[in-house]
Amino acid sequence: MFGADPVVLLIVVLAAVSAAAVCYAVLYSRIETQKKADSRVNRIKSAETDRTKVKAARDRVHEMSKRRKSVQDSLKDLEKRQLENTKKKQSLKMRLGHAGLSLTPGRFYLFGVLFGLFIMVVLFLTHAPLPVLVGLPFAAAFGLPRWVVGFLIKRRQNKFLDEFPNALDLITRSIRSGLPLNDAVRLVAAEAREPVKSEFRRVVEAQQVGLSMTDACLRMNNHMPLQEVNFFAIVIAIQAQAGGNLSEALGNLARVLRERKKMKAKVTALSMEAKASAVIIGALPFIVATLVYLTSPQYMRILFVDPRGHLILGAAGIWMSFGIYIMRNMVNFEI
Repeated sequence: MFGADPVVLLIVVLAAVSAAAVCYAVLYSRIETQKKADSRVNRIKSAETDRTKVKAARDRVHEMSKRRKSVQDSLKDLEKRQLENTKKKQSLKMRLGHAGLSLTPGRFYLFGVLFGLFIMVVLFLTHAPLPVLVGLPFAAAFGLPRWVVGFLIKRRQNKFLDEFPNALDLITRSIRSGLPLNDAVRLVAAEAREPVKSEFRRVVEAQQVGLSMTDACLRMNNHMPLQEVNFFAIVIAIQAQAGGNLSEALGNLARVLRERKKMKAKVTALSMEAKASAVIIGALPFIVATLVYLTSPQYMRILFVDPRGHLILGAAGIWMSFGIYIMRNMVNFEI
């Protein structure tokens, strides 16, 4: 049947193709218009998405710039406070506190005067010359006690620097284990060794009277004026202003402090030869003068009994003081 009518089938196929072509020709404009509309809608949607992304990125940049400005303002404020503290002349009461002594300035001066009088009595009983009888007790009453206080301050600061990185590690581990910063500081105030223990106890006491952690840490620099303490206060202030990972920041600070300590020890070891040479050169005139006086007293006595000898001794003392001061600055390094 189908094989009998191939012409009919061909006509049907051609009619269908012609109908499809006519429909496509009629609907082509609508199809293209729909495609263009869909493309335009997609572009608008993508533009809105890009605009949202750009706005989000702009907001993030603005937030970062605000945070950076806040950190910079905080650092400037801290630097200004530190500069004001360094410009202030430390009173005797503050120095006694830095040395860890519970003496009042009045008692300190009283002990100094009593020690000077004791030296004067000893020199008077030994029939010392008048310049020695007047000058040495004065130096013993007002110079030696202050030197002792400076020595105690330096020793206490060195002990603090030895223990301070361990205290920062303890705070870091406490924060990572879930404790808040206040409890971590209390733990250091209870478990650390002196003088770190007493300094962090002052921080806890300052918080108990209403100060914030930032202000309490800044006050620590008044009792322990060290750059390392200033670094710690800056880290706490930045974390309070801008947020961030405090445990990581304190861990990095502890590592930096240990590296500074190693660098100081290395510089000290490398400069020991120069310091020994400076000590030998500075002590050589006094050693030679003592040996000459022991072997030939008459040869050296003219320097002490003749006015011209007094002038020579005064000029030699001034030049020796300049030389010792210059050598001391050449062999001392600040890190």
